[in-house]
Amino acid sequence: MIHKSRRVRRHKRGLRSVRSEAQDSLFQTRLKAFFAGKNSSSSYCKVRFFMTWIASLKSFGDMEFLSMESLFKSHPNACLVIVSKSLDSNEGSQILRPFLRKGFRVTAIAPDFDYLFKDTHAESWYNRLKEGNVKPGGISLGQNLSNLLRLALLYKFGGIYMDADVIVLKSFSKLRNTIGAQNFDAKTGKWSRLNNALLVFDKKHPLLFKFIEEFALTFNGNKWGHNGPYLVSRVVSRVSGRAGFNFTVVPPSAFYPVDWRSIGSLFQGPRDELQSKWVVKKLGQIQKQSLAVHLWNKRSRKLEVEKGSIVDSIISGCCIFCNS
Repeated sequence: MIHKSRRVRRHKRGLRSVRSEAQDSLFQTRLKAFFAGKNSSSSYCKVRFFMTWIASLKSFGDMEFLSMESLFKSHPNACLVIVSKSLDSNEGSQILRPFLRKGFRVTAIAPDFDYLFKDTHAESWYNRLKEGNVKPGGISLGQNLSNLLRLALLYKFGGIYMDADVIVLKSFSKLRNTIGAQNFDAKTGKWSRLNNALLVFDKKHPLLFKFIEEFALTFNGNKWGHNGPYLVSRVVSRVSGRAGFNFTVVPPSAFYPVDWRSIGSLFQGPRDELQSKWVVKKLGQIQKQSLAVHLWNKRSRKLEVEKGSIVDSIISGCCIFCNS
């Protein structure tokens, strides 16, 4: 009877372990099934994109839809995973349905933070957050979780992360382990700030590990950008030139051709001949030098796209549902 009781206890512990592993791997299981597709072709999902959407479903609007359009216009064979609880729903599927009907590969999966942060410095930080031992601060916790989530996704799976206010202009197929400079110091000829709105990295890249470590060790929920653009800038400035950290910093023209303070100029149509010449010149620069344009959603969300503006021209070039 004693031996039987021990076997029963061991069996129950084993069942709990199996259940726990199954629960932990649900996100991974869904992701792998999506990446595998309906066939085993090695070319399926060769280009993997990630987005995060922590906000409510009603906040997902025209700009975010346009961002997806531009992605698939430039990468028709790509796979896009939107990590989002609100989009991983019956209502959310309505937003993705037009893309699925055209044969594009896109899905929304609710985040499993415990799984995604496991075996990284983010794990202990997140546990302390759940226990109430981390002060979220005045900045949106969702925004800071998005900053961490994008790093964890790339570290676990590798691929391309982009914010939902980034408009893709050209293929990223030649990019590898790349981060974009937001500002450039003309005097020194070096970048002065990087940004995390668009990241291209291999799985388990050491720079991602350092980013996650920095987030966990220096988290501050009261300083805007401290856990995002400023974080990647701090880490890259420390590891640049060190052995084992192979990555490329591309100039602002690649992803951030217009600073956030000037983003409104891209939405304005020409008022006179002088402004018309500027629009033609700036549009030409963007078309020639830029792979993407970050539209700085917080500054541009309520702006109207005026006829003849640079954004108007960009939209016509990346439109998939032009008649909708």
